[in-house]
Amino acid sequence: MTTAAVNLPIIDLSSSDSISSANSIRQACIECGFFYLVNHGVEEELFAELFDRSSNFFSLPLEDKLKLSRKHNRGYTALFSENLDFASSSKGDSKESFYVGPLDDPTQSNLNQWPPEDILPSWRPAVESYYRKVMSAGKRLISVIALALNLDEDFFEKVGAMDKPKGFLRLLHYPGELGSTDEEIYGASAHSDYGMITLLASNGVCRDKSKQPRIWEDVLHIDGAFIVNIGDMMERWTNCLFRSTLHRVIPTGQERYSVAFFMDPNDDCVVECLKSCCSEASPPRTCPYKTENLFEREGCPTAHILQDFVCYT
Repeated sequence: MTTAAVNLPIIDLSSSDSISSANSIRQACIECGFFYLVNHGVEEELFAELFDRSSNFFSLPLEDKLKLSRKHNRGYTALFSENLDFASSSKGDSKESFYVGPLDDPTQSNLNQWPPEDILPSWRPAVESYYRKVMSAGKRLISVIALALNLDEDFFEKVGAMDKPKGFLRLLHYPGELGSTDEEIYGASAHSDYGMITLLASNGVCRDKSKQPRIWEDVLHIDGAFIVNIGDMMERWTNCLFRSTLHRVIPTGQERYSVAFFMDPNDDCVVECLKSCCSEASPPRTCPYKTENLFEREGCPTAHILQDFVCYT
């Protein structure tokens, strides 16, 4: 079931009133796990260039794209090759995508795949520029989220989460007409993101993961704004105070492009219930775990419902 568009707060990352921003983020993350982010430092020209580069890549012949098929969570995934809702009988999601992993750690950046320069000149530097800008915005946002959790703004730096954080950029292409079918097809089927936070564009959210039937709410596009959502890891960190919300993409019959940036701590970071989120009356619901334990199977750093880490109320 789908209802009217949800009214999300707009967080200004350039605001000097960090306490007010933190309070707004706290309320949004408790209620629905989503909010808009503006004045984040990613210029409109860079947005436009990235979408242009994305279009150039996905317009290549399939045989050229398949030469960059995903390995180590980097590279190309073809149309209908993923189904994010394991309970769905769909043949797969009607999207194709391209992943880029961490850039600044040589042991990680060497795993990235790139289209040949003679086919897509200057493609790599444009994508790398966007990646670094969003990573910078994400780090600044994490400081405000720390304040929202009644922590020092440098808390996540002090626990090592922001020491070589893992960021995965995902370029997404949703084709237009898919032909007639009796099967329900999604651009991205219902899922929650596994990590800390995601900066993305999305078509709809479902606040209560356990409720049946699910009630979906539209999230409207705002020019120049990121839609930020909380992931399963942050939900667990906060003892289920902040919501990791189910979301999905519904085909509109029109071709569209989007980009998601999944921001997560490094592999050595230990995720355990924050002291500001537990008490004698509300003890920790989950045990501590090391971030690297979530990377056991290929595909994990994208968007998966990891039932062991999801909080139901």
